[in-house]
Amino acid sequence: MEHRDIYLESTRHFLSPILPLLDDPDVSEVLINGPQTVYFERSGRLERSEIAFTSEATLLAAARNIAEYVGRSLDADNHSMDARLPDGSRVHVIVPPSSRNGVCISIRKFNNDTFDLSKLVEWGSLSAEVAEFLSLSVEMHRNIVIAGGTGSGKTSLLNALSAEIPEYERIVVIEDSSELQLQQPHTVCLEAQSARPDGSGAVSIRDLFVDSLRMRPDRIVVGEVRRGEALDLVQSMISGHSGAMTTVHATTAHDAAIRLETLSMMSDIVLPAHVARMQVASALQLVVNINRLPDGSRRVQAISECLGTDADGQYAFRDLYRFASEGRDESGRILGALTATGEKPTFAALPDQLGVAGKVSLTRELFSHV
Repeated sequence: MEHRDIYLESTRHFLSPILPLLDDPDVSEVLINGPQTVYFERSGRLERSEIAFTSEATLLAAARNIAEYVGRSLDADNHSMDARLPDGSRVHVIVPPSSRNGVCISIRKFNNDTFDLSKLVEWGSLSAEVAEFLSLSVEMHRNIVIAGGTGSGKTSLLNALSAEIPEYERIVVIEDSSELQLQQPHTVCLEAQSARPDGSGAVSIRDLFVDSLRMRPDRIVVGEVRRGEALDLVQSMISGHSGAMTTVHATTAHDAAIRLETLSMMSDIVLPAHVARMQVASALQLVVNINRLPDGSRRVQAISECLGTDADGQYAFRDLYRFASEGRDESGRILGALTATGEKPTFAALPDQLGVAGKVSLTRELFSHV
């Protein structure tokens, strides 16, 4: 029996109280706030479960089993960890005394389904016209940042956009914890590594990004930028590696740009604020904003093009699509549509220039010379 199979059985044993939730395909997240409190997310809504662990000790044993699987420690010197279950589900653990509720385990379940834009259209996250626009933007090597809050669907949307990358391109995927499921044959997946108990062996996203630039990538996809690696990504975008895609925690296009600027300045390279801003403004081309709405649905709220900076040195954006709410239906679901604003992108002539004008159909109004 292989290492993964052994821990697949052992983690299921230690997590046996919540197996009904882990095995339920409609449950996307399981949140354990101490042994007696378990919540789960279904259809975008959080619900409390009647499930409980028998004691704090059994819950801590489960956490330590997960830590053992990924070669990490939970002790007085390591109060938390990010990990992955043998089935691919993403896990965060935090233990007392940092957690006053007791051991807290947050599990975002791994979804074996492959995502594409048509699936998001089917779910109502975006329209067929927007799907065509995004597909063309990916093929035309636009630099795209997906912005949204926690649990808004950023990774699912990045999965769907990544599926639009042509199969003949060499793709390098960089993640903290592997979640993306690219199906293209020439895909290289790199995953960051936490330090071993002795403090050695750490491999950061930034380390992997430096490696990726030496691997002759046609396309670089970063699961999420959180630290100084943002500077490496931004500089690669403006130095020939176009068509990069990533996600960032932000609620608007402007906030996404500010976030990238701030993260770039967290690099060990001393960078004046105005230089960081000019580089982000030059690199960033499209921001896709996705949110989880009060009814639990996840919808693309806006697609904005970055136009650089204005006369005052502030980021300038042009909304190409914007969501307009139309109230709720009888079941409480928010009605509305993501519609074109009437503005054309600065790259409206690009489909003609790159020979993809034949793929322009629903987005004909946005692209000139078609």
